[in-house]
Amino acid sequence: MRRVYPQLPIIAIEPALKPAVLSCQGGTVLVMATPATLQEQKFARLMESYQEQAEILKCPCPGLMEFVERGELGSPELEDYLRKRFEEFAGKQLDAIVLGCTHYPFLQGMIQKVAGPGVKIFDGAPGTARQLQRRLKANGLLKPPGARGSITWLNSSPDPAMIALSKRLFEA
Repeated sequence: MRRVYPQLPIIAIEPALKPAVLSCQGGTVLVMATPATLQEQKFARLMESYQEQAEILKCPCPGLMEFVERGELGSPELEDYLRKRFEEFAGKQLDAIVLGCTHYPFLQGMIQKVAGPGVKIFDGAPGTARQLQRRLKANGLLKPPGARGSITWLNSSPDPAMIALSKRLFEA
């Protein structure tokens, strides 16, 4: 993408493992992500760099992002799905959960409910947004304070309902 669009700042997102580990040194951090993300070499390197500071557990969540894509953010089926995913870690005292997929922050309320109030949840989006702001500023592309930009809604699905869902999620 960076070669095809050199004029655009392309920002990669990665699971917020560093802030999660730093917030609970010596604790237990659960990383919820798609199976593909958890199998990537990039994630393996990230995990390896923090494994001495906390116990890091991988929680593959096949099908979880589809709850978001169906607009099911608080359904009983979602709660059942999450309870089943967490059963494997029932004997562990979780200190933090990393939301390792761009879809998962929309489910944060239900994840918190199932995990319990004492578990901190970390999302990589704020750090990604800060990096984007830095890159836009460095490239002279950042609008001045108070200036309004515009949003163009695109989706890989040709279904107009997906654009409508994207807008609803954005406004939530």
